[in-house]
Amino acid sequence: MADGKRRAGSTSRPSTRKGGGKGAGKTAKPSPEPGWPTWRHRLLKTAKWGSIAGLVMVLIASALFFIAYRSIDIPEPNSEYLTQTTHVYYADGETDLGEFAIQRRDPVGLEEMPDTLKDAVVAAEDQTFWTNEGIDPKGILRAAFTNASGGVTQGASTITQQYVKILYLTQERTWKRKVKEAILSLKIQNQYSKEEVLEGYLNTIYFGRGAYGVQAAAQAYFKVDAKDLNLKQSAVLAAVLNDPNDLDPANGKAARSELKGRYQYVVNSMVEMDAISEDDGNRAYDKLPKFPEPDAEQAYEGQRGHVLQMVRKELLRLGFNEQEISGGGLEVTTTFTKKAMDAAKDGQAAIRPPSLGYKNLHVGIATVEPGSGAVRGIYAGQDYLLSQLNWAVEGGQAGSTFKPFALAAGIKAGFSLEDTFEGNSPFTTENGYTVGNQGDTDYGRPNLIAATESSINTAFIDLTTSMENGPQEIIDTAVDMGIPPAEAPKKDAWGFPTSTPGLEANEQVALGSQTVSPINMANAYATIANGGVAAEPYIIEKVVDQDGETRYDHKVQDHEALSEDIAADVSYAMEQVVETGTGAAAMSGFAWPAAGKTGTATNAADEVSSSWYAGFTAQYATAVMYVRGDGDDGLDGYLEPFYGGEFPAKTWRAVMDTVMAGEEPIELPEPVFVDGEAPEEGHAPYTPPPSPTKTRNTDRPDPDDSTDSSPTGDPTTPTGDPTTPTGDPTTPTGDPTTPTGDPTTQQTQPTTRGTGGQGGQGRQGRQVGRRRRAGHHGRRTTLT
Repeated sequence: MADGKRRAGSTSRPSTRKGGGKGAGKTAKPSPEPGWPTWRHRLLKTAKWGSIAGLVMVLIASALFFIAYRSIDIPEPNSEYLTQTTHVYYADGETDLGEFAIQRRDPVGLEEMPDTLKDAVVAAEDQTFWTNEGIDPKGILRAAFTNASGGVTQGASTITQQYVKILYLTQERTWKRKVKEAILSLKIQNQYSKEEVLEGYLNTIYFGRGAYGVQAAAQAYFKVDAKDLNLKQSAVLAAVLNDPNDLDPANGKAARSELKGRYQYVVNSMVEMDAISEDDGNRAYDKLPKFPEPDAEQAYEGQRGHVLQMVRKELLRLGFNEQEISGGGLEVTTTFTKKAMDAAKDGQAAIRPPSLGYKNLHVGIATVEPGSGAVRGIYAGQDYLLSQLNWAVEGGQAGSTFKPFALAAGIKAGFSLEDTFEGNSPFTTENGYTVGNQGDTDYGRPNLIAATESSINTAFIDLTTSMENGPQEIIDTAVDMGIPPAEAPKKDAWGFPTSTPGLEANEQVALGSQTVSPINMANAYATIANGGVAAEPYIIEKVVDQDGETRYDHKVQDHEALSEDIAADVSYAMEQVVETGTGAAAMSGFAWPAAGKTGTATNAADEVSSSWYAGFTAQYATAVMYVRGDGDDGLDGYLEPFYGGEFPAKTWRAVMDTVMAGEEPIELPEPVFVDGEAPEEGHAPYTPPPSPTKTRNTDRPDPDDSTDSSPTGDPTTPTGDPTTPTGDPTTPTGDPTTPTGDPTTQQTQPTTRGTGGQGGQGRQGRQVGRRRRAGHHGRRTTLT
C-alpha cells in the first residue's frame, strides 16, 4: 500500500528502464526557456490580429459601400438606349439610306405574358429571382477578379442586374461598372416589385432578329403575339437569350443543334423548379417547335442591302468595331445620292432584256464624282435578299475599256495622237503573239484617234510593243489613274476591291483580260475627266457618335496621274467614240459633252463573257458592265447583240440622263496634241489625200476587241469595201489629225516634237501643241 501511495503522489522523474510503455528508453526534452513562444502561441497571435484586420477591412468596405449606396441615385434610363440604332444617310446627311440593328420593340404588360414564358426565362437566367435581393455576390466577385486579370468576362448576373445594365449603364467591362450595377440592383430591388422588374426586363432584353422584348420576339420567331406563346415556344425564347446570334435556328443546322441543347436545359430546369410537371417536360423535351419562314428583312431589301454591306465593311476598315456599328448609335453620312442610286436602278431596268431573269444576266453600274472620288451611285445586281453578290464590286473582264490607259501610257512615252500604227488584221508581234480585229477588218495605218474611235485591236498591240517595256508602262499608268494593282497592298476589309486579278504585264494587256470592278473603272475614268488628277474612291463622308463627337471626317486623297495636256488628248480621242465611233448610236442627242469607251472580252471558251460601256462628262463618270452566271459565262443568247455600243451604252445613257438632269453642259477640254520624243520610228502621221466629210453613222455596231466572227456584213466599217471604209477610217470628218483648212496643205507641214517633261512636253512641244489645239477648235462637234 505504501508503495502504491508513493507512486500515486510521486513527482519523481520518468523511468529510464528499457521496455515498457510508449516512449520507453527516450530522454525527455528540456523545457523551453521562459518567454519563448511556442508555435501554438504564434498561430493564436496571428489569428487574433488577422481577425482584427479582417474585421476592420469589412467595416471599411461596409462603410464605403454604404457611402456609395447613399451617393448613387437611380439615373434616368439611358437616353441613347432607345436610339442606339446606327443610322446611315445619303450624302445630304438627312435622307435615310438604312440602319444597323433596328430595335423593334412593342412593350406589353406582365399580365399579357403567359406563365410559361415568365417561368422559362427565370429558369434559364436566374432561378433564385423570386427570392434573391437583386444581386449575386459570387458573380460580382468572380467578374471583378476575372476582369482585373484580363480574362474572359464571367456571367452569373441576376435578372435584376441584367435589367439595370441594359437600362441604366453602359456595356463597358470593368469592376467599377460591376459595383455600380450591384448598388443600383439593390436600390431597384428596394423600390420596385419583382413583377415590375421582370416586366421591364422582358420588354427590354434582346432576343435576336432585331427583336427587343417578348412581343417583337414572338412575332419574329413564331408570328404570334406574346400572349399566345405555348410551352415549347416560350422555352425557345428563353433559350435564345443566352446567345441570340448563334442560337437562331435560321442560321443553319449547327445553330439549330446548339439551340436544341440549350432548349432542353431550359425545359429540365422548369421541371426541377416545379414550374411544369414532369409529364409536360417529357412531352416538350425531345423536339423543338416548328418555326415559320422568317420574314424578309425589309431594311436590306433591293439595292439597300448591298450598300449597307459596303458601308459596314468600310466602317470596320476605318477602325469601328461591330458593337459600335450595330448598337453604338452612330450617324453615318455616305457619299451616295438618292438621285444617282435611283438612276442606276431605273436605268438598267429600262434597257436590259426584259425576258431574262436576274439570275441569268447581271448588270453592274457605278457612278463616281471626278475630283473627289466620291461614289455617288451603284447598281449591284440582284436583290440583296436573294443574292449577296455585288456586281458593282465583283466586276468582270474589262475588254477594250482598258485601251484608254494604253493610250495615256503611249502619249506619256512620247507618241502623239497623230502617230499611226498597224491597223490590218491579223497582226503578229515579234514574240509571236497574234491578234485580229473584229471580223478581221483591215484599217491600214490609223492614228491613235481613229484606233480609239473604232477600237482597233492591232493598233493598240502595235502601240504596246512599240514602247520600251510597254506592258508594264500601261499597267503603271492604269494603277496611277485608279485601277488597283494585281495584288492588294493591304488586307483590310473594304467596300470595293483593292486588287485587280489578271493584271499582268503581257503584250495583250491593253485588250482587257483583267477583272475590273465598275467602281474602279468609273473612278479611273474620272481621273481623265478631272484633268489627270486621280482621287481615291470612298463611300463614307462622315461619322458622328451618339455623343455628337465627329469620329471620322473624310479628306480627299488625290495625286497627279497624268499631266493636264495628256488628259485632254485622251479625253479628245474618247470623245470621238461618242460622236462618230462605236458608242455613237446610243449617244445621239445626249445633251452634255461626253467621252467614253466600249468594250467586250472573251472567256477561255472564246465566248464573249462581258460587255461594257464606260464614260464621263465633266461632272460624273459612270461604268456599266453586263456579265452572266458566275461572271465568266458566255453572253451569246442572253445579250443580243453583245457589243458594248448596244445594251451597255444604252444603259449608260439612261443612267446619265437622270444623273445629269439639272446640270449645266460643260465643254470637255480641247486636244493639245502633246508630241514628245517617240520611243520608236515608223509611226509618223499619215498624210491622206483630201476626202469628203464623213457623217455620223448612228447604226454602226461596236467592234470592240473580240476576235469572234462578226455578224453578217462588217459591223466595224461603213457600207462598201470592208477593208477600205468610205473615206479614211482614221480621219473622221475630214482628217481629225489636221486643223481646219486645206488638209493637203497643212499635212505637209513638218511635225516638230518637243522635248523634256512628261510625254516630251518641253517648251517647243507645248507651243506646237497650242497651235494645233487652236486649229481644231472650230472642228469640234458638240452634241445637244
